[in-house]
Amino acid sequence: MNSYPTDLNTQPEVTGFFDEATNTISYVVKDPHSDACAVIDTVMDIDYSAGRITHDNADKMIAFIENNSLSLEWLIETHVHADHLSAAPYIQNKLGGRIGIGEKITLIQETFGKVFNEGTEFQRDGSQFDALFADGDVYKIGSMSAFAIATPGHTPACMVHVIGNAAFAGDTLFMPDGGSARADFPGGDAGELYDSIQKVLSLPEEMRLFICHDYGPNGREIRWETTIGEEKKQNIHVGNGQSREEFVKFRTERDAQLAMPKLIIPSLQVNMRAGEVPTDSEGNPALKVPLNSL
Repeated sequence: MNSYPTDLNTQPEVTGFFDEATNTISYVVKDPHSDACAVIDTVMDIDYSAGRITHDNADKMIAFIENNSLSLEWLIETHVHADHLSAAPYIQNKLGGRIGIGEKITLIQETFGKVFNEGTEFQRDGSQFDALFADGDVYKIGSMSAFAIATPGHTPACMVHVIGNAAFAGDTLFMPDGGSARADFPGGDAGELYDSIQKVLSLPEEMRLFICHDYGPNGREIRWETTIGEEKKQNIHVGNGQSREEFVKFRTERDAQLAMPKLIIPSLQVNMRAGEVPTDSEGNPALKVPLNSL
């Protein structure tokens, strides 16, 4: 059994927002006993070929929060995403709240600060975020207690956030027929990912699990909610007692065949800054394209 303070009696109200362009699901998580809420893994729209950023996805979440008279307390990033850009600062500017991520963000900033040649002005201490979570850290959303579980493997800074009877998996787990995320990015490790997944699967089987991406395997409709019990029994990569050795072999071979995410270059630059777009020497929003570095 795990030692995390699970609370199956508290059932937060969870609303998912699906972004078709990146197959990302963002969430508004409401305390059932107050107007307090959090948002998890927001999306900022980008037309990469045109160099244009918009906020249609974020505006839908803002409208939902305002129309339901909710009070935003937290903007949670489960990790530094490589496939979409965070809209956290845009939403924070409109609604308030604190932006939080795992404390290992500093490793991501150090690694990719070099890749993007960010220079000494780019702080690598996580100070762009309002809160850095360590494994087991507890925080409040209204009357609800939430806590973070460190789940490195996909990236060093990955965390699963548990809020009442709901866990938000980030990229640590997909739906049972989707399996797990890749582990070949800098700082990723398939063995660590397996160990992290076992930590998550040790949560109560009846706990709801919400995932960050779904691609509709075999043509099924998009889904984003399952349970810990369903993952333990049916996950195609780790279910039914799959061994660590088998998982590492499979994950390593599969990852070697995968192309880089289309938005990895803009995503990393923005997300390691808590969603802020970098600027050039004249203060204009600008992105770099490092060659032969990823």
